[in-house]
Amino acid sequence: GSAMRATRISSMSSSRFLSVGRASTSRSAVHVARRSFSAGVKDNLFDGSAMSSFQQSFCAPLPPNYKFDPAKYRTVPTVTTTMPNGMRVASETTPGETATVGVFIDAGSRYESDITNGTAHFLEHMNFKGTQKRTQQQLETEIENMGGHLNAYTSREQTVYYAKVLKQDVPKAVDILSDILLNSELKPANIERERGVILRELDEVCKSEEEVIYDDLHGTAYQTTALGRTILGPVENIQSIKREHLVDFIKANYTAPRMCLVGAGAVDHQQLVELAEKGFQGLRTEPEVAPAEAPHQSIFVGSDTRYRNDDMEKAHVALAFEGVPWSSGDSFAQMVMQALLGNWDMHHFSGKNMASPMCSTIAERGLATNITTFNTQYSDTSLFGVYGICDPDTISDMCWVIMREAANLAHRTSDEDVARAVAQLKANLLFQLDGTSQICEDIGRQLQTYRRRLSVAEIFARLDAVDAPTVRRVASELISDRDIAVAARGPLANMPDYGWLRRRTYMLRY
Repeated sequence: GSAMRATRISSMSSSRFLSVGRASTSRSAVHVARRSFSAGVKDNLFDGSAMSSFQQSFCAPLPPNYKFDPAKYRTVPTVTTTMPNGMRVASETTPGETATVGVFIDAGSRYESDITNGTAHFLEHMNFKGTQKRTQQQLETEIENMGGHLNAYTSREQTVYYAKVLKQDVPKAVDILSDILLNSELKPANIERERGVILRELDEVCKSEEEVIYDDLHGTAYQTTALGRTILGPVENIQSIKREHLVDFIKANYTAPRMCLVGAGAVDHQQLVELAEKGFQGLRTEPEVAPAEAPHQSIFVGSDTRYRNDDMEKAHVALAFEGVPWSSGDSFAQMVMQALLGNWDMHHFSGKNMASPMCSTIAERGLATNITTFNTQYSDTSLFGVYGICDPDTISDMCWVIMREAANLAHRTSDEDVARAVAQLKANLLFQLDGTSQICEDIGRQLQTYRRRLSVAEIFARLDAVDAPTVRRVASELISDRDIAVAARGPLANMPDYGWLRRRTYMLRY
């Protein structure tokens, strides 16, 4: 999944909430940097620059003679229409009384500069503070009177606004979405008041070790590019962002070709197109101002950042390799690798009998209280690795098991292991599409990454096409003798140094 900060207005509450995200303030840390020889895009299937390739269709071919049967997994088709101004409208109609409509924008913190870092998230806050048609009170009252939920979140590459309402209120929801995106007042007085809100949110984020670790990991792995910045931005930026920064971000990034309106549930596609033509006809097709910083290809840096604090009870460690981007034909193999390594929590009912060798070993020996394999993908790169929480005296053994099992993916992966991982991925995919909000999110994310919606049958076919030799090949390319990025916090006296960890990315076999 992707990193994000979120805002919500609902019929239950108009307060802000924190979603699982990756945002934190800047902090002092010691970086030991080593340039990765594997920097850049791996097997990118698209031509042109990384960010322009982001705008093309996912076209990774299936293996020769491999076919999939769409009738095997019957799903409601996703209908897509491109408006004259370039904005896309997509919908998936299912029976029911509720619907989710959302606007997905190809713009996040990656499109900011060092000076404007935090603008996308700040703008997300400000868009709920009133428009030329509605005051903040009128906006919140209208949502509550409908019994609906209005949400927004910002990630490194996308900004999303969406509403869940009853089917008869879909026109109102689209009107509200278009209003807050095109007509926000951005009053200087509201901007000043919102600084305090965002600073308090930043304080709360910094109390979450998981959020801080993932921000540290991005900061060290992509320390020379925009992906290394946080989503909220540093304190000094939050205190200095002005109205012109917000307006310039809108003019540079909120263009019709980079936006799509998505509906799921009790929606009519033709009605949605008409609503889009009415509400978003004022969208510009080209940016009015140059972006604060033109997005460029990321550069992965093998490096190490640590914050030692012996007063903390647990050690938090994240170890990551540079993975393939969304556009790569090996992205599905990387998903299978994530499932093979698995996840485990001390409160989980299973332990030493888990199929994952990494999780079963850690559970049996009591080396950690929580272990999570992550696969955070972007348009031109990804972070693939493991995050663990452990006691100070087991940190070395936990790192040894993680590195051993990651390296073993390139040598000891069997067809039986892959079949089990694929079955888990298929089940999780279907579980995640259980609801209109989840379907809307899936459609919007795929439209922005693949430029089309992949059917369940096609995704299953691509997963079935991954076999053990494919996993071993991809693992060998991504893990074997490759640089790693390390982020750690807590009592780290027994934490192995970078050279020790780097040495265990390969095996000497005779």
